[in-house]
Parts: sequence; C-alpha cells; structure tokens
Amino acid sequence: MLKSKTFVKKTRSGGVMKIVREHYLRDDIWCGSEICTECKQESTVLQKDSCIESDLCSSPHYLVPDTNVVLHQIDVLEDPLIRNVIILQTVLQEVRHRSAPVYKRLKDIIHEKEKHFYTFTNEHHRDTFIEREPGESANDRNDRAIRVAVKWYSHHLDTAESDGLKVVLITNDQGNKEKAEESGLLVYKCEDYIKSLLANPELVDRLALTNDETKDISSSKVLFPEHLPLSRIQMGIKGGTFLQGTFRASRDNYLEATVFVQGEGEETTEVILQGLHNLNRAIHQDVVAVQLLPREEWVAPSSVVLLDEREAKDEDDTEEEEKEKMKIIADDAARKPTGKVVAIIKRNWRPFCGMLNSSLIKESTRHLFTPADRRVPRIRIETRQAAALLSQRIMVAIDGWPRHSRYPHGHFVRSLGAAGDKETETEVLLLEHDVPHQDFSQAVLSFLPKMPWSITPEDMAVREDLRALTVCSVDPPGCTDIDDALHCKTLENGNFEVGVHIADVSHFIRPGNALDLEAANRGTTVYLCGRNVIKVILILILFLHTRLAFSSIWEMDDKANIVKTRFTKSVINSKASLTYAEAQLRIDDTNMNDDITNSLRGLNKLAKILKRRRIEKGALTLSSLEVRFHIDSETHDPIDLQTKELMETNSMVEEFMLLANISVAQKIYDEFSECALLRKHPAPPPSNYDILNKAAQSKGLAIHTDSAKALADSLDMAKVDGFPYFNTLLRILATRCMMQAVYFCSGMDSNFHHYGLASPIYTHFTSPIRRYSDIMVHRMLAVSIGADCTYPDLTDKHKQSALCNNLNYRHKMSQYAQRASVAFHTQLFFKSRGIVNEEGFILFVRKNAIIVLIPKFGLEGTVFFDNKDKTGPKLVFDEEGPSLMVEQHIFKIFDKVKVTISLDDSNVQHQKIRMSLVEPEVKPALV
Repeated sequence: MLKSKTFVKKTRSGGVMKIVREHYLRDDIWCGSEICTECKQESTVLQKDSCIESDLCSSPHYLVPDTNVVLHQIDVLEDPLIRNVIILQTVLQEVRHRSAPVYKRLKDIIHEKEKHFYTFTNEHHRDTFIEREPGESANDRNDRAIRVAVKWYSHHLDTAESDGLKVVLITNDQGNKEKAEESGLLVYKCEDYIKSLLANPELVDRLALTNDETKDISSSKVLFPEHLPLSRIQMGIKGGTFLQGTFRASRDNYLEATVFVQGEGEETTEVILQGLHNLNRAIHQDVVAVQLLPREEWVAPSSVVLLDEREAKDEDDTEEEEKEKMKIIADDAARKPTGKVVAIIKRNWRPFCGMLNSSLIKESTRHLFTPADRRVPRIRIETRQAAALLSQRIMVAIDGWPRHSRYPHGHFVRSLGAAGDKETETEVLLLEHDVPHQDFSQAVLSFLPKMPWSITPEDMAVREDLRALTVCSVDPPGCTDIDDALHCKTLENGNFEVGVHIADVSHFIRPGNALDLEAANRGTTVYLCGRNVIKVILILILFLHTRLAFSSIWEMDDKANIVKTRFTKSVINSKASLTYAEAQLRIDDTNMNDDITNSLRGLNKLAKILKRRRIEKGALTLSSLEVRFHIDSETHDPIDLQTKELMETNSMVEEFMLLANISVAQKIYDEFSECALLRKHPAPPPSNYDILNKAAQSKGLAIHTDSAKALADSLDMAKVDGFPYFNTLLRILATRCMMQAVYFCSGMDSNFHHYGLASPIYTHFTSPIRRYSDIMVHRMLAVSIGADCTYPDLTDKHKQSALCNNLNYRHKMSQYAQRASVAFHTQLFFKSRGIVNEEGFILFVRKNAIIVLIPKFGLEGTVFFDNKDKTGPKLVFDEEGPSLMVEQHIFKIFDKVKVTISLDDSNVQHQKIRMSLVEPEVKPALV
C-alpha cells in the first residue's frame, strides 16, 4: 500500500519546487512475540516465560515505553531486570532526533539478546500507521501513534495461546496516560510501575526525577536567575549582546569559572565568572551564553583556594557565606572581562563517578554525592541504600537543576566497587576521563592477521629489503610498544646514511574496517601505572625481529646537513633491542667497536648537532617532573618510586624521531595541501607568562617572551648563585604557561607553526602502535610515494578535521587519566610509608595557601592557612610578589620549605595526600 503527500517548497533562488513524499505501508511486519500464531516469523524476540513480576500487573506482560520514558529513564531500561520490551519506531526516531547518546545506549540494549527488546516498525505497518490530523502537534500525533500501536498489540496477542498476557504502556505524561485509559489500554506511570517490581526494589534509586519532581523537593527560596529562552539567546548572540562559549569550572575555587569565547581565526576571549549567581547552574564543559557585566564590575582571576566542603545542613547559609568569600576575591587589581551565564545552550551532563556523603538527618533518603572531578558540583540524590553505598564508588546522573536548589538533582546509576580498591579506582579513572576500555569485539578481532604470519611475495612487491642493515631499537625498560628502530652507516663518499624505521601498522589496519573504526575512536594508547589500555592489538607481529616497516632515510654530511631524503616501505631485521641505559653503556665503553655500537655512536654524534641547531633556532627545552613506580609483582602495589633520569640516548632517539616527523610532514603537505594531518603548537598569549615573569623578577631576573627564541635564551641565562634547582623550577613554570599542541587539517587552518619545536611544519609519524594519527599519516605518505591507493575519506578535509577533533580530545583525556593514575599510586605509596618529611619548593602562592612541589616524589600539594571552623593565623597577600605573610613569616615563589607528607585517611570516603609545614614553623589552621 502506498501513501503519498505533495507540497511545494520555495527555493533559495525564489522559485517553487514541488515535493512528493511516498510512504509505503506493509502487512508483513511481524510482532516479534513467541506466542503469536498469526505472524509468519522465523525467529522471535519477545518471550512469555521471562516476563517481569509486578504488584501492579500480576499477569505476564510486555512493556511499551513512550519517548519521554526512554529519554529520561534509560538507566532503568538498562537494568537486567527490565526485559521483554517493545520499542516502537515512533519512539526510536524521536529519541534519535533528540539525544544521540541515549539513542546509542538504546541501540546497544536492543542488540543484547538476553534483554529481549524488540523494535516494531509501526510507522510502516498498515494497521498502526496514522496521519497527523489538522491542528495536531507533532508531539500529540506521536503520542497517539504510540497508543494506536499498543492497542494493536493488545488485540493482536489476545488469543487463547496468550494465557492472559498483557501489553502495558509506560509513560510519565499524565495527559497521555488519561487518553490511554479512555481507550481501554493498560497504562502505568513509570515511577509507579518501577516501585511495584518485586525482584529489585533498589531499582527505584535509578529513577530519574522529572522537572515537576525536582521542583517539589527544592527550597522555596529562589537562588538563581531564570535562563533566557533560546530564541532570545540566538538574537542576542547575533547582535553581540551575548557571547557563546565553553564553560570551564575552576579546580581550585568552586565559586569561579571561565568561559572561552571563540573569536575570528584562533583568537579567543576569556570571560571570568565569579559567584554562584553568575555561574547560574552551568556545569563544566557546558556550552553557555554569557552577558558581560559593566566594566566597573569586572574582577581579576581569584588567588584563593576554595573547596565546597560544607555539610548538607549548611545549605541555607550559602548566600551569606558566598558574600563573605567574594569579598576576598573582588579586591584584585588586574581586572578582566567578567560576566554572568544567562542560558545553557548545550548541556554536558554525563554519569559522574564519586562517593556519597551521608545525610546528618536520621532516616533521610536524601543525600549529597561528591563527584571525583572537583570541577563538578555536588549532586543531591535520593537513595534507600545509603548505608551500603557509603564505602562504595558509585555513578550518579543529573536529572535537573531547578532555580530553588543549591545543588543539581540526580539519581543513582550503579555501584563501581569498594573505594580504595585498585580495580575500582582504575575503573573510575577510565570512566571519568572517557577512556574506551571495553574488550574488543569479535568484529574487530576478525581483522587481525591470521597466525602464524609471515612475509609474502605480495608484501615485498612495494618494499625495499633492508634486512642487511644494522638496525636496532632503543626504548625505555619494559617497553612493549616497540614501533621504531634506527640505523646509521658510513657511505663511500664519507657521508652518513641514517634511517628511522617505523612499524608499518597501516599495512594491517585497512581503511574503514571494524579494526580501523575502533582504533580511530580510541585515538591513543593510555598508559596507566601497571596497566596499558591499548587502542589496537596486533599480537605478535609487531614484536618479531623481522618485520614490515615504513622507513625515512636521509643522507647527511658530517655537519648533519641533509643532502637527500627518501621514504620507502621496507622489511627490516632488528639486530638488537636495547634500553636507553644499555645503548648508553655501549656508546661509552671504548672497548666495544661492533657494528651496533658504531651505529649508535654515529647516531649520537649527529643527534647532538641536530639538537644544538634546533635550540639555536629557538626550540624550547622545558621541564616537568615524571616519576616511575616500581610495582610489586604479586600485590601490584607501588613499593618504590623515582624520578626519571634522562641520558644522551634519550635525546639521540628524540632528535631522529623529530626529524622524521618534520620530514614526513613536509612530504604529505606537498602531496595533500588541503587535507594533510598535521600538528601545531600555538604561541601562548602574553598573559600566560605573568606568573613566570613574576617568579623571575622575585630573583632580580628578566624573562623575555617576545618569541620562542627569546624565551629559550632567557631560560638558559636564568641562574641564581647557591640555588642550582632554580633553573629547573623556572622551566617547570614555563611548561605550565604553554598552550596545548593539537592536530589539525591543513586545509582548515593557515597557521602551521610549532612553537615549542621552532618548526614551520610538524606531524606525528613515529608511533603508529600508540597513536591513530600516525596511522593516518602513514596512509598519506604511502599514497605520496605510490606505495598505496587513496580513498575518499583520506582527501575529505571536513572528515579529516572531525577526526582531528576526536584525536585532540582523546589525547587530552589520556594525559589527564595518566596523571590521575600517578596520583592514585602516590596515595598507595604513602599509605604504606606512613609519615615522611621531605624538602620542597613553593611553586604557587595563593591568598590562603601555598602550593608546594616535592622534587623527590614529583608531587604537588596544597598547604592551607585558613580554617572554616577555627580562627586561623593572620594572612596578608601581596598580588605583585606574589607573596603571603602568615603571622610574621613571608612565603614567596621558589622558597624552600620542609613538609610532612602522609595519607589523610580520617575520612575513609575521601582519602587524600596530606601536606603540612615543618620548616619554617608557622601554625597552619588546616591542611
């Protein structure tokens, strides 16, 4: 049966276009139930014997949720108890249009066979399709379509074989419920039905609150301004009254945030927000509309550390407390654009990991949940499992944030395990940083090469045989991702042939298959202490001595000038797999003169020249403290840690990897000027260097930041007699001033410069096992030299740009996850060590605290000098220094202090590293 609809549409040129839409209706769409005798279906999804037991409906029954139930109660639908559910096409289409994340989760549920979720295409069934009536809204038409489908199912399954099986409509819409009841349908409110389930009463905790319910449990006092409607916001942004940007909450001050507004080109404007009223219920990474305050109300970024640690009973005192705290914040001199949130354009709500704070009121079901991410506000939830959840890491989702509530309202999603357990904490870490870590599907694994694997004549057709070269790899100890190797040999003309050989991963991961898509999504390998979350698995082939490679080969003179460059796919035979230390011992041992050692010495000699030349051009040598944990092989607890030491061989490998990346970048840009995948490092804005300049000025030195070369020269000359660690501290601060390096598509940007490397062009080529970006670069290089064929997505600059956005996001999350892993293992280390006294240096000075760096442990900690419950010492803060006078002692940047480090486990729910001053002796009120 064919239905058609004809209408006319005005074109951009002013003409009129006739549109005819055809809609096919069928009578061979089956119901999916095993009890049906009418439908000619080969297999069924809906079962009778596994139906849910409910107090409201004692008969076996199937559930049909409407759109709002799916959108708001997806956590409930994911529970194993909820099964035999009919998802109508009407609902599926609405969900897809309104929420991509919920749609994906719903599709995942439908694919779980044990859940018995069946998709019924009611919009194409002859008996369930309905036309929209005159004057009927699209929403009302869809609600009616759902009721019609439920009624059809009820009659269709009303046979002797059904034995009383019912079809139940689940809704949260009172109007929809009343109309369903008028039509004789069996219908329940979602909350009522979930509360009636006998098998899992705790499922009630997973119910998301509706807007009406969040209003009911809020205070009567209005705490926040109303958000403006979207129509007004759009006009305001277009007219310049409002600015649109990304909301980024402060880690150190819960009353402050920054909105980054993208201007023309790469220019961004930072708008400061201070105070709960101006933050106006925005959450970290929301896209918001802000209105600038009058210039006389502009403030400076806060220098005070404020953590929201009030008890639930303090909620009514919020306004007075905030006013008192904002007095501290508003006295700063260097004012910046300041504004207030007037609307939320796009929410960034997701399930958050953290812990429950028990209510002080006995028998209360309302509790505060503290997220692991300090940038996210605490969330009010209702749960009847508080006693069991207090020692657990749990996930909570936000349902809404009414104007009358100090905190957003949410619901319990699931427990992750006991707090402090290594597996639980790792799971939390991965979830919080959105690191894909699920097992690889069979579809992905099916594209791995079949074992045993060997090189075939077809492989050799486009490759050079370089197995005779003295190739070796030099890597950190314990490294399993061995994807690069080097060689150096002397040519007859006295020049050197130097080669960087990279594992040819792109040979095994072909464009568009399941393995490729999975690798593109994961983006990068995440290295955690004691565990790698690998983006792709290539089993043994990457660790064989004889392997496929992609080689970048240069001819150089003895001054490291490049005479000739070529790229080739190759086959190599690694003659040795060395650690940095082993390679260094070979270079330094004058008694060793074998081919491998001589190759290493040649590489090291040329690398020193290359590094010196880079630095002369303005490349930066910065510093950051990295620690390596020694893990107990049985308990997997950290038993020791040490800061990483760098050798000449570290620099040797780095120089040739940089040279390969730069050479390949230029090659693929020459071939793909509009779609080359490159990497750039933007120059920091001058304001980023404020803290670096102040730190240098405190020691009577000047840092020039006009260019990378000026900065590099200033850092080289910055020395203080009797303070050998000063230069390292200054370089650590300089690192904090830098912008994030990012991937980009050459056709979507005009600024290619890499500030830190002082290179006009750069990319990533040398780590395809660890990074998907390198796989894409390999593909481009292969096409450039005629070793492979191109494909549409490779030359689509818009798709390349979208891929770069994902790679940048995954790279950033990977870094955050790795830091969090180090922080957790540091906690475990000090838990077994007890109290430790150690020297450190002040890295930052705040109005009420100092932040101390402990070089020995690569650890930063905050020492507070105020206390919300007690009278603390007198504090005098000087912004210009910056310095902080505590009683009679003045603290400045880079001052040496002695601190006591221990694990504060007074609150088993929120263990943290505790740091307190030993020298100089002052009386901090709270640490």
